Amino acid sequence: MHVVVCGAGYAGVVLTRLLEEDLPADVDLTLVNDRPDHLVQHELHRVIRRPAVADGITIPLEQLTERATVHVGRIDDVDRQERTIRFAGGNDGESEAHTGAKPPDDTLEYDVAAICLGAETAFHGIDGLTEHAIPMKTLSHAESVREQMLAAFEDYARGNSAHLVVGGAGLSGVQVAGELAACCEESNIDLTDDRASVTLLEQTESVAPQFDPPFRRAIRDALESAGVTVRTETAVVKASADTVAVARASGDDPRATDLPADVFVWTGGITGGRALEGQRPVVKRDLRLDDRTFALGDAARVVDADGEAVPASAQAAIRQARTAAENIRRLVAYERDGGLFEPRLAGYSFDSPGWLVSIGDDAVAQVGPSVITGSPALALKATVGAGYLSSVGAIREAVDLVQHELGGQHRC
Repeated sequence: MHVVVCGAGYAGVVLTRLLEEDLPADVDLTLVNDRPDHLVQHELHRVIRRPAVADGITIPLEQLTERATVHVGRIDDVDRQERTIRFAGGNDGESEAHTGAKPPDDTLEYDVAAICLGAETAFHGIDGLTEHAIPMKTLSHAESVREQMLAAFEDYARGNSAHLVVGGAGLSGVQVAGELAACCEESNIDLTDDRASVTLLEQTESVAPQFDPPFRRAIRDALESAGVTVRTETAVVKASADTVAVARASGDDPRATDLPADVFVWTGGITGGRALEGQRPVVKRDLRLDDRTFALGDAARVVDADGEAVPASAQAAIRQARTAAENIRRLVAYERDGGLFEPRLAGYSFDSPGWLVSIGDDAVAQVGPSVITGSPALALKATVGAGYLSSVGAIREAVDLVQHELGGQHRC
């Protein structure tokens, strides 16, 4: 019997480790990913300011797994009727350059599979966005942001501009904007000067629009204290090499104005990847797409046992992995034992203990109804991040993370 986990993000790594413990030894377990390492996505923004962080947030999958077979390959299609995974003709450029590895055979058959492939950046058909905006999904994206930012800083030193723009004020966009502002401060870029700015754009009426009002207000206060110009109810309508055209997201005024943008980062939404034809399919409480295929994490739109839509987040993906692991264990036991009746599967319920976001050297946390800022929030964020790394066996990386978060910053 063969169980395949597709994708090594938060959901895929946690699920694989649980299945290594839960599945009988004679059940084959395979983890497929387009890279040979696990990226700690919630710390990716740190690479903009501290490139050395990259080493601590990319963890080799061979280090995180014990009995699972790791296959490095880019999944092109999941044929659920045939229970077959098809691979692209080669790795993407980043994977191949990193390892020289070739993907496994063109196809991989499974008895039970979990699709944990994450999501892609959504560009919404906005003119010029794919050509001129940098998303924030991979190390190469963060490195590109840093490269363009430093080039803008050099221009600023020569008397030109350094205007940095982030589109999308979810937690990812907030963290990127905070990091850019911190880099400006460390590089003596004066954000009160008309020649320099860090601007965060959001088409809804608030930053972090999915969250509670006290958390949203604290985030905005921290951003503005860091020198970030926050523009809500502002939609991006076009991008070019050095400008971003924006218009009011509400009202009848269709006129657009151009913002100067020496760097433009886009975090304005997610969509499904190629393996699922660009879709994020809906799954309900048992996380099943069909009787032998599960979908979890950002790859799916999850409706939990209470009928509530679950936000795409690392903490949701990790908790979904626990439910999926239990359900896969029950299905495997049923198949191996030749049971007459399929097992009753566990249901996933989303119950968040709180939320955390870093803003440069500051942080904002919501724990229950309470909002925490400053050093306590930073300590909490470091503790949660280290706890996750420790839980997947990355002890050295957990220690390094705490040192980076609490031990002071290196200059940009």
